[in-house]
Amino acid sequence: MSVHAFLRRSAELPGRGRLAACRAGDAAVAAARRAVSAAPLPWPHEGQASVEVEGIGSLGTVGEQRPVPIASITKVMTAYVVLREHPLGPRDPGPTIRVDRAAARESGSTVESVVPVEEGQDFPLRQLLAYMLIPSGNNIARLLARRTAGREEEFVRRMNEAAAELGMARTRFTGSCGMDIGNTSTAGDLLVLARTVMRDELFRTIVATPSITLPGNRGEARTTNRLLGRHGVAGLKTGTSTPAGGNVLWAAHKEVDGSRRLVLGAVLAQRSGCSPVRARAAVWAHSRRLVEAVQRAPLDELEALGASAHPSLTRPTTGAGRGVGPGGAVALSGSGRAG
Repeated sequence: MSVHAFLRRSAELPGRGRLAACRAGDAAVAAARRAVSAAPLPWPHEGQASVEVEGIGSLGTVGEQRPVPIASITKVMTAYVVLREHPLGPRDPGPTIRVDRAAARESGSTVESVVPVEEGQDFPLRQLLAYMLIPSGNNIARLLARRTAGREEEFVRRMNEAAAELGMARTRFTGSCGMDIGNTSTAGDLLVLARTVMRDELFRTIVATPSITLPGNRGEARTTNRLLGRHGVAGLKTGTSTPAGGNVLWAAHKEVDGSRRLVLGAVLAQRSGCSPVRARAAVWAHSRRLVEAVQRAPLDELEALGASAHPSLTRPTTGAGRGVGPGGAVALSGSGRAG
């Protein structure tokens, strides 16, 4: 049995069998931290991953490209749908949004990631997007869904419509924040989304922000992205849960011949079925090694990797739907609705 198959089946084992499989996975993660891979890139031994470089294309994809839970990476699509309904300039605070009773009640949860807010508080849209993307507030994601579409079910419909327009054929959303394990995608599909949202200057600014002051001066909340500010990483989003395992969608910049290239990567389904602590350790170890390897590699090596990558797995069609306009803001057509 391959390493991929062994680790995938470990999530289905009960009790002591799962614990043994998790420990075996921990050993593989430790080896990933120490070893220098003989492969072109140090790909993870489980789950799936994909990397691409601006101007070169895909550097490869590993793992079966079957939809897997993506947890809070879901919020990247939530932000995309909100911004194409309410396009904002890089310094535009956006319309004022009032906190409803549901968002205030949910802010007291101890079982999910939330931002403390009170019913009746007003916040500009830009600030709420930051609360959703930096400390990953689930209650803020659901609030934005309701305020954008009237009810979350309608917003989710627009999320799935947007995914279809972008050509994300293996992606499906059932909620706006990622708590629902029905939010599924693949590494290849998520790079399509990342490529699109990173054209928006406001989005880039938010996901590159290391911390944000919580409402009511309740201290600072740091980003969930541990790679931010290291190895050229300039953002995107994380997602971790026991069913989903550890997941990271990352963006970095690499200097090539005096010009800056955007590097995008997705690492999914690391230590699925194990504790979130183990899942995070695994996904950070493998993501860090991938970023470091790309940053160290000279241009000719990256071009060789790009030439050898399998296009049918690593270059999904993006479609001709509405997306980010040439000026960096999210472009709309028609009445401003996503449907």
